[in-house]
Amino acid sequence: MSRNYKISDQSQLHFISFATIHWIDVFTRPAYKHIVVDSLNYCIKNKGLEVFAWCIMSNHVHLIIGSQKENQSHIIRDLKKHTSKTIVKAIVDNPQESRKEWMLWMFEREGKRNSNNQDFQFWQQHNQPIELNSNILIEQKLNYIHNNPVEAGFVWAPQDYPYSSATDYAGQKGMVDIILLN
Repeated sequence: MSRNYKISDQSQLHFISFATIHWIDVFTRPAYKHIVVDSLNYCIKNKGLEVFAWCIMSNHVHLIIGSQKENQSHIIRDLKKHTSKTIVKAIVDNPQESRKEWMLWMFEREGKRNSNNQDFQFWQQHNQPIELNSNILIEQKLNYIHNNPVEAGFVWAPQDYPYSSATDYAGQKGMVDIILLN
């Protein structure tokens, strides 16, 4: 993670975004999105991550997170490391993946350019955390996250996109165990 993008106040909620290298549209396949969903739920259950909002787009993820127990930066570092390895393996193992060779070549090429990696680089290094220290900022980022799939033309209404917490905020149970913001 870049020094310019650090979570300094661990007691605050943060809006974070992380994207695939070169904004590659990996998350067009549900199997890869479910790896992120499962990893978020694992971090909630086992690492003290609190997720207040989330959305997986075709090449990036948005989250509003917090933690009362653990370092948020460390949790996200571990989440990105695990999902990176697991998604790359899923791509390798997917016989229907038509973009397999190209994506693996891109991940490997980027991994060789960055000494922080062993083989591949899947995610861009930064998370771009924004400290959410006011209700106005929280509401702005919550609306941004939930309207992202609408703006992209995926759905007509935010709650219709299954890979988002908008479902929870519309009164139904979504895929990730979130904490609703008031």
